[in-house]
Amino acid sequence: MSIKLYGYWRSTASYRVRIALNLKGVEYEYVPIHLVNNGGEQHSSEYSRLNPAHLVPTFVDEDEDIILNQSLSIIEYLDERYESDYQLIPEHRTERARVRALAQDIACDIQPIGNLRVLNALKGNFDATQEDVERWAAHWITLGFDGIEKRLQTQAGKYCFDFDVTLADICLVPQVYNAQRFNVDMSRYPLISKIAKNCNELSEFELAKPESQIDAI
Repeated sequence: MSIKLYGYWRSTASYRVRIALNLKGVEYEYVPIHLVNNGGEQHSSEYSRLNPAHLVPTFVDEDEDIILNQSLSIIEYLDERYESDYQLIPEHRTERARVRALAQDIACDIQPIGNLRVLNALKGNFDATQEDVERWAAHWITLGFDGIEKRLQTQAGKYCFDFDVTLADICLVPQVYNAQRFNVDMSRYPLISKIAKNCNELSEFELAKPESQIDAI
């Protein structure tokens, strides 16, 4: 198969790309990279040749001879290359900017602070307990969701932007999964919760869930 996605079942960035691949109807081979086993398979010499940053996901399109990291770049590439019922980035420049802004609220401001390597550094370098780490992750998700919930009040419909699934929804759903994992009180976020529920009723989102992956523990 010409398209491969190297990822980890619980990585929210990998989760985003799995959703996008499903929405665009792209067949691909999923190659698990376990971020914990054997000191982290992302540090292996073989994987380092694909992604020197030692992070997931990595997207490989052998037909186009392209290797991409960074989930948002991968998703935009997929949206531009493949026609489907879902256009993930709107054509109108204002709407396109708004979708990207909300996606980046999550992918740039919330998710990186709760990345596994950050959580591991808190433990290894700053003597944080597991409880400290969970409070840290929940704090930053809560702070981010407080702002997103307010923004959604002026733009949300069935999904983040009216009735079309976009890049914003693709980023939101995995972050809700993370919020639940770290025991964030989601009753504070009725709009976020409604949108995540609506998205997860779509088969493309269901198939992308962490628990549905071959490397799920």
